[in-house]
Amino acid sequence: MAKVKMRSITNSRKSIVLDYSPPLKNPATGKLHQFETLKLYIYDETADQWERQHNKETMTLARTVCAQRQLDIQNRRFGFLSDAIRNSSFIDFFKMETRKKQQSLSDDWAMGLRYFIAFAGHDLKFPELNDYLCEDYKIYLLSGPGISRTGRPITRNTAVCYYAKLRHVLRIAYKRGIILQDLHSIVKPITPKDTHRERLTLEEFRLLAETPAESDLMRRAALFCGLTGLRFSDVSALKWSELRGTAGKYELQFSQEKTETAEVMPISDQAVFFMGNKNTENTLVFQGLRYSRLKTFFTHWLAAGGINKNITFHSFRHTFATLQLELGTDIYTVSKMLGHKAFKNTEIYAKIVDKTKRNAADKVMLKMPEETAEVELEEYLPSKSFKLIVHRNEK
Repeated sequence: MAKVKMRSITNSRKSIVLDYSPPLKNPATGKLHQFETLKLYIYDETADQWERQHNKETMTLARTVCAQRQLDIQNRRFGFLSDAIRNSSFIDFFKMETRKKQQSLSDDWAMGLRYFIAFAGHDLKFPELNDYLCEDYKIYLLSGPGISRTGRPITRNTAVCYYAKLRHVLRIAYKRGIILQDLHSIVKPITPKDTHRERLTLEEFRLLAETPAESDLMRRAALFCGLTGLRFSDVSALKWSELRGTAGKYELQFSQEKTETAEVMPISDQAVFFMGNKNTENTLVFQGLRYSRLKTFFTHWLAAGGINKNITFHSFRHTFATLQLELGTDIYTVSKMLGHKAFKNTEIYAKIVDKTKRNAADKVMLKMPEETAEVELEEYLPSKSFKLIVHRNEK
C-alpha cells in the first residue's frame, strides 16, 4: 500500500513523500525502500491565491503518482514490473553490479564496464538489449581494442573475461525480471585460448615459504592460498568466524564469492598457521589485503627467492591443484577442494601433470648395445658433495 505523507522542511514548507507499507524491494538493487521522496513541496500556510493554487495542483500531482505506484505494487504481485524500471538505464545497472564486485575482486570488473561503455555508450537502456548487440560486442572485443591508459590491444583471454562480465549482469537482470529474454543463455561465451598456467614446483613453493618478504600479510596470504587453493576473493573475504575445529581437524565453513555456494573445506594445521594470530570473530583474517599491491610484491619476493617466473596470486591456486594431483590426490577430490562446479575446469590441471603421458613415453624401448654406459653426475650442496652413478641398459 502506498500513502501520501508530509515532512516539514525549511521556509515553512512540507515535502511530499510516499510511504510504502510493507517496504518495497527494488528489483534493480535488491534493497528495501519504505519511503520515496517525490521532490514536491507545499506551503504550510498560503499567503495568496498563487500559493493556494500551487498547493492544490501539487497535491493532485502527488495523488496521481501515488495511484500509479499503487498499480506498480499490484503488478509486481503478478510478476510484472513497471515500465519505468524496464525502460531505465542498463549502464547504471551494470555500474551498480560492478561496485558490488569491486569490494572483493581486482579491477577486471571496472575495465569490463569501461569496454562495454566504449562500445555501447553511456545511455543504453534495457529495451535496447538484444542478442545482436551482444554478438556485436563480442566481435568488438575479439578485434583487440586498446582503450586502457597504455593503449595496448587486449588479448583473446582478456576479451573472454570482459565478455563474461556482461553475461553475468544480463543473467542477474533476467532473474530479477527486468529483461524478458534470457540473453545470458542465448549468447554464448567467448572460447578461451589455451595458455600455459604458471605455477610453482614443490621445491619452489618450499623455497618461497623460507624466503623473507617485505609484507608478512601478503606472504602469508599467498602461502595460505597455495595450501588451500582458495581464490583471492575468498581469501580476502575470509573471517575468523569461518574457521572451525581443532588441531588436525580444522575446516573452513564459508560462502564462495564467485560461485555463491556454501562450502566446507578441511585445511591443514600449516594453513591455519599462516592465517596468523586469531582476532575477534567478525574481523577479516587477512585484513588490509589489496590485489593492486600484489604485482610489485611478487616481483621482489620471487627475485629474493631466485625464482624467475611470472607468478600471480592465482598461480598459487594453480600450484595447489597441480601439487595435489602430482602427490596422488584423485582428480574428483581436487575438483571438490577447488570448488569447481564443472569437472572440465579441473581437467585443465590434469593436463599439466598427466603422469600417464610420461609413463607412455617410456614404454616403447629399443634394444641397445650390451655394454653398460656410465654417466657421472656431481651435485654440490652447501654442506657436502656426492656422486650419482647412473647405469643404463643393465637388463
